[in-house]
Amino acid sequence: MGDLEHVRSWLDEQLPLLLDKYDVPAAAWAVLQGDQVVDGARGVLSKATGVEATTDSLFQIGSVTKLWTSTLVMQLVDEGLVDLEAPVRAYLPEFRIADEEAAARITVRQLLNHTSGFEGDIFTDTGMGDDCIEKYLPTLSEVPQLFPPGERFSYNNAGYCVLGRLVEVLREKPYDECLRQHLFAPLGLTHAATSAYDAIMFRAAMGHIELEPGAGYQPAPIWAMARSNAPAGSMLSMRPRDLVAFARMHLEDGRAPDGTQVLAPGTAARMQAHEVSLPDIGLMGTSWGLGFERFDTADGEIVGHDGNTIGQAAFLRMVPGTGLAVALLTNGGDAFSLYREVVGHVLEELGGVPGPQLPVPPARPEPFDATRFVGTYSAEVADLTVSQDADGRIWIEQVPKGMFEELGEKPERSELVHYRDDMLIPLQPDRGMHMPHAFLGDDGEGRALYLFVGRIVRRAGA
Repeated sequence: MGDLEHVRSWLDEQLPLLLDKYDVPAAAWAVLQGDQVVDGARGVLSKATGVEATTDSLFQIGSVTKLWTSTLVMQLVDEGLVDLEAPVRAYLPEFRIADEEAAARITVRQLLNHTSGFEGDIFTDTGMGDDCIEKYLPTLSEVPQLFPPGERFSYNNAGYCVLGRLVEVLREKPYDECLRQHLFAPLGLTHAATSAYDAIMFRAAMGHIELEPGAGYQPAPIWAMARSNAPAGSMLSMRPRDLVAFARMHLEDGRAPDGTQVLAPGTAARMQAHEVSLPDIGLMGTSWGLGFERFDTADGEIVGHDGNTIGQAAFLRMVPGTGLAVALLTNGGDAFSLYREVVGHVLEELGGVPGPQLPVPPARPEPFDATRFVGTYSAEVADLTVSQDADGRIWIEQVPKGMFEELGEKPERSELVHYRDDMLIPLQPDRGMHMPHAFLGDDGEGRALYLFVGRIVRRAGA
């Protein structure tokens, strides 16, 4: 294994080349080893302004925020104010979804480990006020239940908004204030912002998106998603050094550098431990903990989380028991390929664990009868229609809905090929990744009931 300074030198030398290779406007990184941190940044925060990225620049961390929300919840568990096995309604009697029986059963644990079972990509904008999460909760009243609570994993943004409201009610203060008082302050963070109003005091990255294939990445039309989704990851931004300070607390059994127990002894390990297995699609980890994404490898466990907002992508990886963590924050382009090279190098050099092996389609796809998979799978944010033509080629058309349609995203049609088992995989990558599509369950007529792409999408009409 290498040393920290060698890794710093490699990143300083390679990052400019990799940004150019993968068309990423800017990236910032930090690596923690024990009590030592090195960091760096290159590129421009916005192509519109040309402002250069520095180590103190703020990037959105997206869904990595879920680790912060789960930590706030587990602090309440430590204090005896929350029972993981209790129904959410024990703390939020007003919690409603379309399935009343499921709403009464869903537990705090099931929200934390993404097994609650209701549709989770609900991005309703309820304004910018401190009451936006409180107002968000009633908007879930007609959200469908996709499967019985606890039956399987389905990534759920809305569930983390519910958890954010739970924190607000029990702490009797807004979610952002809970972050500042219970995490920023004890960790001594100086470059973390809960809103655009805070972020503007620093150099802040703008996301870049490609509205038309091949048109190149341009500054996104908005800086952030709805504030109502803040506990799920729509707003929080920071520099990588502050993100690895949070990771250090989790690696050191909940202790801050000054000895303050941010979490009770043993709680951090509980959060990182295996809770539920995922379909083995090769992305989004192999299992999940209480907030933590887990990568179970032959050489040991890696934990962390990814985050994606409007044109920004964030990656956090930690190796329990080694004191090693790496954060990579980006603002557009082929972020996943950059992640594979940068984070992979750090994990192999300093942790002795393999870097990410992203799934790729077979070089010579075999003919495959996709009859069981054909049909439309419908969610709040998109309809996904799988078809197979007379030549045997398999296609998926994605038609955006809701906020993504409003942002100008267009319908996309792409070819899928057989990957393995009940999985198909796109021939062409999306931002550097080929997301396997797993087809699960049975609708009673021999067809797949669910399409799994990190979250469950249910067959329309089933």
